[in-house]
Amino acid sequence: MAELNPIIQQMLNDRTEANQPGGKRVIHEVLQQIILAGLYRGGFFDKAAFYGGTCLRLFYDLQRFSEDLDFSLLAPDQNFDLTRYFDAILTELSAYGCEAEIKKREKTRQTAIESAFLKSDTALYNLEAEVQGKVTLKIEVDTNPPGGFSVEPLALLEPFTFLVSCYVLPDLYAGKMNALFYRQWQSRVKGRDWYDFIWYVRRNIALNLEHFNIRAGEQSLELFPGPFTQDTFLLALQEKIESTDLVAAREEVRPFVRNSLELEVWSKDFFMQLVDKIRFL
Repeated sequence: MAELNPIIQQMLNDRTEANQPGGKRVIHEVLQQIILAGLYRGGFFDKAAFYGGTCLRLFYDLQRFSEDLDFSLLAPDQNFDLTRYFDAILTELSAYGCEAEIKKREKTRQTAIESAFLKSDTALYNLEAEVQGKVTLKIEVDTNPPGGFSVEPLALLEPFTFLVSCYVLPDLYAGKMNALFYRQWQSRVKGRDWYDFIWYVRRNIALNLEHFNIRAGEQSLELFPGPFTQDTFLLALQEKIESTDLVAAREEVRPFVRNSLELEVWSKDFFMQLVDKIRFL
């Protein structure tokens, strides 16, 4: 096994979880940052923006682990090809002693279940790296993004200081609520969506309902009969809370959070109280 570059070793050492059970997740996070650095050097963020749970984790200290790297083009481009940026990613990883391979994933029924919004124009990739063992990261790029969102440059300080184009928080919130409403996981409940919902409410972030409606409009008419108003959104969320197995949701997210004690408050009454605290733009 190749010796790690001192910078990446220090990044691992700086995270106390590295020598505890689940420390491989810290390796995931370090690799995520190096991949973002490679994409930055390759000019990827001139065309695309970062969003999703990993964006919240790396830039806003969301206290749960997030596995995937989710990106959205700034404008639709059916000819977009992420392979143009593979060299930049792999060169960056190699500079830190990480040998890696990137493979395009074939879309199957199972991957459609795994993904929040696996549209026909979402490109899927797996990156496999050797860092204290084999590590696999998933990368998704929406090549036909919904409109109505804004982005801002945010600074990441490791492995060096650089800027990443990210969705603004009200639009990240809208995307998360779209996932909470419409994500299809068969009989499983995505507790990570509910955990993130609490995070937004706790921080008094305003939800961009316009962007939510644009995203939701990609669903079938059966699921989305028309644009939500603030009142109908809140009513629909209350119905969602009533129909959700919150015990299953809590157990799904438990392995991904640092402090599982904060999950013990989860109940229908608790989430109903959160509905009353939602703010809109």
